[in-house]
Amino acid sequence: MSLGLFLAVTFILCVGFGLLFPDRAMYESWLRLLPGFTWLSWPSFFLGLAESFGYGWYVALVFGPLYNFFVTRLNRRSGA
Repeated sequence: MSLGLFLAVTFILCVGFGLLFPDRAMYESWLRLLPGFTWLSWPSFFLGLAESFGYGWYVALVFGPLYNFFVTRLNRRSGA
């Protein structure tokens, strides 16, 4: 949940930065990373927010078990 919220907040901050400083915005990166996202409408904003949150969940669901697996193996080898 924390990684999903982190990416959602980061998305909000990046959109705000893009609105404040349009010449330095990263919206072209968002267009490639978030399918269906366009700059900028309310439906697109909420879609990008949901996709950012979903990417956080995806990373957590993949990274968490991998991390636990390798930590367990490392601890078995070190005798801890």
